[in-house]
Amino acid sequence: MSTKTNSPPGVDYAPLELQGELIAMQQLMIEELLPIAQSKIPESQQELHLQLLEKNQNNQLNESDRLLLKSLRVSADYLMLKKAYAYALLQWKGYSLPDFEQLVD
Repeated sequence: MSTKTNSPPGVDYAPLELQGELIAMQQLMIEELLPIAQSKIPESQQELHLQLLEKNQNNQLNESDRLLLKSLRVSADYLMLKKAYAYALLQWKGYSLPDFEQLVD
């Protein structure tokens, strides 16, 4: 598992506020990237997100709920970007990525 000599995956596609964190991830070791790649949104946060989405479908969100829903969406989006980038870095560092079936539990 040696580091390849080419450049690490780019971060230009990511939101500006996340690019610094993604660039910092380039310095992490495989053992540090794996937990990021395998991270999940806590179940309680998923449940709250689903409840707010349902309230939104029924036009029952107040302003506070609307802001919370937006915050949860952004958090989920950022986590998915970090996970994807961690997997890209793992591959760049020569780590053998699992098959899709192994990723789904």
